Amino acid sequence: MKLLVDSGSTKADWIAIDESGKVLFTTQTLGLNPEVLTKKEIISRLDDKFDISHNKKIATHLFFYGAGCGTDRMKDFLTKVFAEYFSTAAITVHEDTFAAVYATTPKDEEAIVCILGTGSNCSYFDGKVLHQKVQSLGYIAMDDCSGNRFGRHLLRGYYFNKMPIELAKEFEEEYNVDPDYVKHNLYKEPNPNAYLATFAKFIIKHKDDAFCRKYILAEMEDFVENYIKQFDNCTQIPVHFVGSIAFYLKDELQEVLSKHNIKIGNVLRRPIDGLIAYHILNK
Repeated sequence: MKLLVDSGSTKADWIAIDESGKVLFTTQTLGLNPEVLTKKEIISRLDDKFDISHNKKIATHLFFYGAGCGTDRMKDFLTKVFAEYFSTAAITVHEDTFAAVYATTPKDEEAIVCILGTGSNCSYFDGKVLHQKVQSLGYIAMDDCSGNRFGRHLLRGYYFNKMPIELAKEFEEEYNVDPDYVKHNLYKEPNPNAYLATFAKFIIKHKDDAFCRKYILAEMEDFVENYIKQFDNCTQIPVHFVGSIAFYLKDELQEVLSKHNIKIGNVLRRPIDGLIAYHILNK
């Protein structure tokens, strides 16, 4: 049994397949970002799902693609945690960009592949090798056009009294905006980036409101300038996207990319289904 996992900071999608590619089960855990979780927290999230804990002794392979796995230190840490938990399985840990590449890009083709979800990322795939020019410093310093960035904008807009009155009322109805509650989630709970990203659905829902639209377009411009334009051939090859932010704001993304003569390629909400096809072809 092979386990395929696509993990962001908010959630992780799991699919178990047999040697023929038949799906045995699917499930979802909370995100497994090693940058923000301890070993104990990771194991707790695995134990919380019966399908995973019940089958951990019979898994032969674990292919994990995750946010926060961009450095050797984090890959090694997570590999050791998984090797202990899935004691009979061969463990492979990649950063989440590889899942996005395998899910969106036809075999041997060039593309720039971006992730816009809870966090953000951008890489160039030459058909064989993944190239990255920007080393992420995490959600505090980077993550342009991500869910957590939009959450930050909304909270600041609300608390600085910049949010239009009617929009602010709806914001109060939809979220707990008590300052103590917000600060507790930002500074005391694990995954503050995922907490910030929970506000992103509000900006998507109100994407045509001028207050929200200015943040959406500004963040997209920043992402183009700071990430996509790192690659000189960005106007010559397709730019694929994976993640809920890209999926639900595709029209706005198309608008911004067109201004820079950049061709939008495939846009997927989740790469997990594409990973099944990839691992069947490359078993």
